Amino acid sequence: MKRLILTSLVILSAASALAKKNCTDQPKDKWMTEEAFKQKAEEMGYKIRKFKQPGSCYEIYGKNKDGDEVETYFNPVDATVVKEEVEDDED
Repeated sequence: MKRLILTSLVILSAASALAKKNCTDQPKDKWMTEEAFKQKAEEMGYKIRKFKQPGSCYEIYGKNKDGDEVETYFNPVDATVVKEEVEDDED
């Protein structure tokens, strides 16, 4: 029983760590301001519907320059894309 509980805890910890995005190791005083980031993202062609700041990332939900619905994670220091997930059109 103890082995089952320990295995479950290890799996849950690993899943939790994978779910968190790590976009930078820089301290927050090196990050772009939210306003500067949003301006930069719009200059890159993104249309921001929702903005979030999870962990060490800036995250947006909206459209990319191709007009695709996306969830995109950015490095908050320089606004480089760390990960972008394009939403499927299932109509």
